[in-house]
Amino acid sequence: MNRRTSLIAIAALLSLTAGCAHRRTVAELPPQPPSSTDTAANSGDQSGNVAGAAIPGSRRDFLQSVPSDRVFFETDSYSLDAQSRATLDAQAAWLARNAAVRVTIEGHADERGTREYNLALGDRRANSARDYLQSRGVAAARMQTISWGKERPAVDGHDETAWAQNRRAVTVVPE
Repeated sequence: MNRRTSLIAIAALLSLTAGCAHRRTVAELPPQPPSSTDTAANSGDQSGNVAGAAIPGSRRDFLQSVPSDRVFFETDSYSLDAQSRATLDAQAAWLARNAAVRVTIEGHADERGTREYNLALGDRRANSARDYLQSRGVAAARMQTISWGKERPAVDGHDETAWAQNRRAVTVVPE
């Protein structure tokens, strides 16, 4: 009887843990892309600097030419407001001047909600920004999207101020 009870306990334990999702550790995540402040701090290397001037088509040129590399969203939303559209209009104009540049648009969410929900929401945010840029003449083949969900917060914190900064889509120009 003792053996049977042990087998039932082991079976129950295995069945409970079988459905648990694998959570990625920080070591398993891809490396963080360089931030705009990292790029601004560099001088004369891969960041697009030549004697203090930005090389046309470089990440630094992009960051100097547009109001922001990111647009923000309301909670549980992927709709672009007027300020976001103005930022994307400036990005589209820069991309029109730099026709050889390809970009990645990253979608992000705040920490609330499940991982799956936030990945889907980040995807909708990235696609919303991509679709708007495409409507402004940027070829779809020049843009790719990725959703990081809540995996890469811009701001650490557990309040509305932090969450508002994490609900975003970021247009990334490669080095």
